[in-house]
Amino acid sequence: MTEAEAAAEARRIIADAYRPAPETPTAYRDTTPVPRYGTALPVAQPGIPPMSQRATDASRLMLTGGLATVPPGLIAIGLLIASRHADPTVIALLLGAPAVPILALVRLLRRGKEAMPDVHHHHYAGPVYQDQRNLHTTTRGMWAKTTNQQ
Repeated sequence: MTEAEAAAEARRIIADAYRPAPETPTAYRDTTPVPRYGTALPVAQPGIPPMSQRATDASRLMLTGGLATVPPGLIAIGLLIASRHADPTVIALLLGAPAVPILALVRLLRRGKEAMPDVHHHHYAGPVYQDQRNLHTTTRGMWAKTTNQQ
């Protein structure tokens, strides 16, 4: 493009960017009454996934059983702390239990770092010849036999 054409195109692009958007509706409300039932297949609703009544009862029983253990545990901790019979070591172990998997992960990463090969740096004091020819490789037969030839 010439300088004049480029300037005209730039003015057109800037004008298009600042032009107000056309008035288009962003929503539409259909006011026709919806039938009570239709021919469409049932669709899973948000919340607890569809399952049998027995599975639903079992999962709710597990949820309530898990929640039922929280208040007695809090009461026991409160009583131990209030009576000053709580062993600080035991409380530290209970509160530090989430740190155990983190420490195990750190130890695993440290072992992985130790297993990595060492980095070798070679320093030469004279001319170095590097041979980087591509080798011709052929593999044939039912039982593979690879022959590398220069």
